[in-house]
Amino acid sequence: MKAVAYQQQGAIDRVDALVDVELPVPEAIGYDLLVKVAAISVNPVDTKVRRNMSVEAGQWKVLGWDAVGTVVAVGDKVKNFKVGDDVWYAGDITRQGTNAEYHLVDERIVGHKPQSLSFAEAAALPLTAITAWEMLFDRLRIHEPVAGAAPSILIIGAAGGVGSVTLQLIKARADLHIIATASRPETEAWVKQLGADVVLNHHQPLQPQLEQLGLAAPSFVFSIQHSHDYVAQIAELIAPQGRFGLIDDPEHLNIMPFKRKSVSIHWESMFTRSTFQTVDMIKQSELLNDIAALVDAGKIGTTLTDVFGKINAENLKQVHALLEQGGVKGKIVLEGF
Repeated sequence: MKAVAYQQQGAIDRVDALVDVELPVPEAIGYDLLVKVAAISVNPVDTKVRRNMSVEAGQWKVLGWDAVGTVVAVGDKVKNFKVGDDVWYAGDITRQGTNAEYHLVDERIVGHKPQSLSFAEAAALPLTAITAWEMLFDRLRIHEPVAGAAPSILIIGAAGGVGSVTLQLIKARADLHIIATASRPETEAWVKQLGADVVLNHHQPLQPQLEQLGLAAPSFVFSIQHSHDYVAQIAELIAPQGRFGLIDDPEHLNIMPFKRKSVSIHWESMFTRSTFQTVDMIKQSELLNDIAALVDAGKIGTTLTDVFGKINAENLKQVHALLEQGGVKGKIVLEGF
């Protein structure tokens, strides 16, 4: 089968940073589905793994986690899917990725594709939707009010893939005032289109902007990027006993400023359940089916902003470079081989 992979981690400008290769088609056993991949999207995690994860000598590392495709074989323990089902999922970081014609994935982290979306439109959503859902409902528990605090949430860096679906999920499933941050006219318009009630500029101090707008301290803060730059500001502006969540990888994170307000800190990694085979691993399948239902009901739309062409090394290298430059709005998808 065709695949895109690497053997030596490093910068994207190297000739062999990503290479078109031929690999054997894997076999589905146990809980695995063998999926014929139709479309993928690219996430920041792809670039981080490519830069930092080494590969055993003589082996190939296939990147990619978001995927949409059709089941072509099932393992002997599979209960919820059959050959011919169209599925979507965000994969398992401990296994080979989705930048391949055929891909193995555990059924417990797979959902049925939304019927109302094309393969490309659907491919933009799984990883970011799982991340947003787990942060909002499992970590920050936004349905549980913070006593005496304003029913509002601040989302820092809301225009990217995770922020784009976070905004829609809150509008669809919660009654919170949404304060988003963006820094360019096009991203400000984008987050307003997706549900933000107020937009702040994250290149300017946040607290004065809240005060100028007459907004009370938010109950929840979700920092999606550059969290280390905002910790002091978040500690200042969040409500006492509020909840702060983050998903990025700050080199240093001093949480002492949060002690005075008894603010709880919540990390989210959507790979936790699959990496550790947690007893509630199937919740990812369930939430993907719930999100598909919201999509088909017209309450959540795709965050696709660009279909970059076929799934090959040349195109993937260009998308990796764009993501590393920053400022990408929504999600970039590649379709077919």
